[in-house]
Amino acid sequence: MKNLTIEAILHACGGIFYGDESVRQTEVTGVVLDSRKAEAGSLFIATKGERVDGHSFMEQVLQKGALCTLGESAVQEAWKPYIQVQDSFVALKEIAACYRETLSATVVGITGSVGKTSTKEFIASVLAQQFDTLKTEGNFNNEVGLPLTVLRLREHHQKAVLEMGISDFGEMHRLSKIAKPDICVITNIGQCHLENLKSREGILQAKTEIFDFMKENGSVCINGDDDMLATLHTVQGKAPVTFGLSEQNTIYADRIVAKGLFGSEALIHTPEGEFAVQIPLPGEHMVYNALAATAVGLLNGMSREQIAAGIASVEAVGGRSHIIRCEGYTVIDDCYNANPVSVKAALDLLHTAIGHTTAILGDMFELGEEEVSLHAEVGAYAAEQGIDRVICIGELSEHTYLAAKAKKQERGQNGEVFYYPTKEAFLEAWCGTANRLTDTTILVKASHGMAFEEIIKELV
Repeated sequence: MKNLTIEAILHACGGIFYGDESVRQTEVTGVVLDSRKAEAGSLFIATKGERVDGHSFMEQVLQKGALCTLGESAVQEAWKPYIQVQDSFVALKEIAACYRETLSATVVGITGSVGKTSTKEFIASVLAQQFDTLKTEGNFNNEVGLPLTVLRLREHHQKAVLEMGISDFGEMHRLSKIAKPDICVITNIGQCHLENLKSREGILQAKTEIFDFMKENGSVCINGDDDMLATLHTVQGKAPVTFGLSEQNTIYADRIVAKGLFGSEALIHTPEGEFAVQIPLPGEHMVYNALAATAVGLLNGMSREQIAAGIASVEAVGGRSHIIRCEGYTVIDDCYNANPVSVKAALDLLHTAIGHTTAILGDMFELGEEEVSLHAEVGAYAAEQGIDRVICIGELSEHTYLAAKAKKQERGQNGEVFYYPTKEAFLEAWCGTANRLTDTTILVKASHGMAFEEIIKELV
């Protein structure tokens, strides 16, 4: 890792060094928290978890060839070379922020209430048409995952696409200090993490902390159709690039032709001209992702042909609107996470499916004082969309069930609504030896803590 020597690490985190002084000028080959990933020349950072204390693996990683270890406990002879710090997680962030300053790669930071991961995939797919691009993997978007992603960057990378997720005030400020984005993308301001952020105004305030450490002369791309984001007329003296379906945006799409679960096609208009795109992932929200990727591509000097090729080649990520065709039915795996906006978008997608439809919906967490009404709102929306069968699982989802049932009765709709207090009760009733979910398209959607990937596993 260019310029990331033990000396630079000590300077970044203010730690105390124990060991052979000659090591101080040696560059590390990588930075890891997982001892299993330690390799020759790497720095192993020991952290104390609920179940495992990384300090117990110090000697082991050095035997594997790690250059140095870092932790909070008092030095032991077998840990040398060793850097002692007050807080290993703080040290991780400080080291990543220091390393970021040495990199020439353009950093694209992505945040928003809904669609961060899919937007990241679209942007990375577009940039990869011309540039050596690194992107956030999995859910590495928080105060541990983001610095680890930054520390995966190497000199050959030209672009970095970083997802930045938060749940409280101040977190984005700290993430921005690490990422120092050249381009900031905000997808929308929805209703998530209300437990801490209280309101959409609070969410806007927290998300826009991403600008706190944006590079000088950086660029901002926002969803201009979002009423909250539309209030951002200037950022650091510059007007944002806006994208959406309205012609008032800098970049907009029209002539959208939905192809159900097979995606859509659209015509994208930009200041440089218009071009047709094939969007392989289903749902109107994917059109917004394509527009965000177009904005970032143009800011990086890419041609419309390159941008269209990148959009057409994007692939679904497991747990996020991933279409799985099984014998007898189709599954929409969207179980990674959920809030009212994303659930409604998923129900919109399910509505486009041909034939019978089933929604398996679970609890949405961190909604604060409005959690009951927001669950009920989702249930009513499922009925309004004409979903044939609605299955609700979890304590909070009883309100989804009651509202869906009431709305179907009010509208005189045929269809079934079921409630199960636990995932296990549902699996026993529907996915046992006689699978009752046949000849239908099934949406599976809930907050990550519900672990609905177990339902996906049973269905697939």
